[in-house]
Amino acid sequence: MPRSAFIEYKVSDEESDKIFWQKKRQANIFLSQSKNPCGMNNTTFLGFDIATRGLYAAQRGLTNVNHNIDNINTPGYSRQALTQQASRPMLMTDGTGMLGTGTDVTGVIRVRDEYLDTKYRSESQYLGEWGVKDTLLEEMQSMYNEPSDSGFNKVLNDFYDNLQQLSVDPSSLSTRAAVKEKAIMVAKYFNSVAAHFEYLQNDVNNIIYAKVQEINSLSDQIAKLNQQIYNYEVTGNVANDLRDQRGYLVDKLSGLINIQAYEVVAGKLPNGRDDTRFVVTISGKAIVDHTMVSHITTAQRETKLNYEDIENLYDVGWADGNKLTIRSGELKGYMEIRDGNDELNGSPDYRGIPFYQRKMNEFVRVFARTFNEGVIDIDGDGALDKVNGHVDGYKLNSVAGDPAAGIRFFTMKDENENLVDSATFMQGAGLVIDDPLTTDKNEYLDAMYSHITAKNFSISKEIDEDPTNNIATSGSPDQLGNIENLRSILGLRHNKYMFMEGGPEDYIETIISTMGVDAQQAATNLGSQNIMTKQIDNRRQSISGVSIDEEMGNLVRYQHAYGAAAKMIQTYAEILDILVNRLGL
Repeated sequence: MPRSAFIEYKVSDEESDKIFWQKKRQANIFLSQSKNPCGMNNTTFLGFDIATRGLYAAQRGLTNVNHNIDNINTPGYSRQALTQQASRPMLMTDGTGMLGTGTDVTGVIRVRDEYLDTKYRSESQYLGEWGVKDTLLEEMQSMYNEPSDSGFNKVLNDFYDNLQQLSVDPSSLSTRAAVKEKAIMVAKYFNSVAAHFEYLQNDVNNIIYAKVQEINSLSDQIAKLNQQIYNYEVTGNVANDLRDQRGYLVDKLSGLINIQAYEVVAGKLPNGRDDTRFVVTISGKAIVDHTMVSHITTAQRETKLNYEDIENLYDVGWADGNKLTIRSGELKGYMEIRDGNDELNGSPDYRGIPFYQRKMNEFVRVFARTFNEGVIDIDGDGALDKVNGHVDGYKLNSVAGDPAAGIRFFTMKDENENLVDSATFMQGAGLVIDDPLTTDKNEYLDAMYSHITAKNFSISKEIDEDPTNNIATSGSPDQLGNIENLRSILGLRHNKYMFMEGGPEDYIETIISTMGVDAQQAATNLGSQNIMTKQIDNRRQSISGVSIDEEMGNLVRYQHAYGAAAKMIQTYAEILDILVNRLGL
């Protein structure tokens, strides 16, 4: 071959590939027709082909390393790995065996442990539940504001301290005014706590609505990804990144509600692969069945579950009307805090907002009844006794022959926030004391005081308008210095039988302690669940997570393989140059 042809082959960029393959075919034809000392036919460029396969494999490996590194901070991403196998070997014509032909890239796989995924989602449900309870119970504890200068013990002690001062000088107008103001502080304390409970219940109710919408949104996204994955994989491909996106959404969903997620085989595809369907269930019912979604929904209650509840709370169920069983997850945590009344009225078996509201209501009812009526279990025999209460005392300006004042120191506010007087308060019981069918006075009192709640608890209208005259300290009319009635009232404070828990301070302390125990349990369970969930997730990440050190090692490895394959191609190109250009083919 002329020298000019050789120069053109080496220099021209546009024609180099065309000339290269022309010369390759010419050389293969020439050598296939000649005596092959190795007994090989049509294998002149076998080494070139092997090197090309290696170059391609190394290039795919470098691309995969790049993809892994770029997604090291992508939530839910699973490390991907190249799968390779030796190419089909070539049978030697001389009977000496088989000759290797290089490597084939068979695919790119997600490095994933499905068992750990299932285990993580199982534990994530309880992590979500206890996380909600821990946060909300801590907030509820702060409502009592104990210990502090504005907590229960402080306001109650201030009230009784002023009553004690009044017993020293019952004619003191300033002390009487101070008693009124301290009584207002006692009432406002309970009003404030109750209002905060209602605000919290309303907030939790709104969060429940939002969580239901989030669950439905995640389910819709999972169904769409199912369709995309199916469309891609039905052709024989593997949708690694789409599967990662779906797994990440399922992980988020598992924290909200108790789910199970799995693939089921529905048959065979035309290519012979399994026809799989991805299913997500809640308590056995599918919320996602491949591309179909069954939503859950919220509906406002027509009747209250608990007396203490605010209006228009949401019930949660399946959109088709079936009952939804919620066993764990954030949604369960929110619903038990919102509705839990220690199983009362069919409520959850948990001490939530209604439970503590009920306990506060019980306190103000018993406290007001005891202070006003003097009805209390004196000796602990379980039967209510009658001693002097505020209704049995006499006004400051009473004269001989006047009846007892009959004024209730504590009553309530009406729907318009107006203070209720004693007469109106008595009428609110809905019972007639002289009714022969209603002979039990305690029944009447229970009905009357049942209208008092921690939210509407207040001093009576009479005490508010004229504390000077209407605070009934005297046990007899027209005896200014007589404090028998006030002494009886003061003696009731420390009666250990006022409540089952003891005196007023004992009762409130028991409530706060109970909530503290609940909060501690939530914190303990949250801590344990957090450790367990993190351990499982760390195991997942050790398998599926991207390690920068590992990927840098793979980068060097594939780089060296690429360089070696390129060097082999260069070597075979030089051989080809000799065969084609210097042998004159």
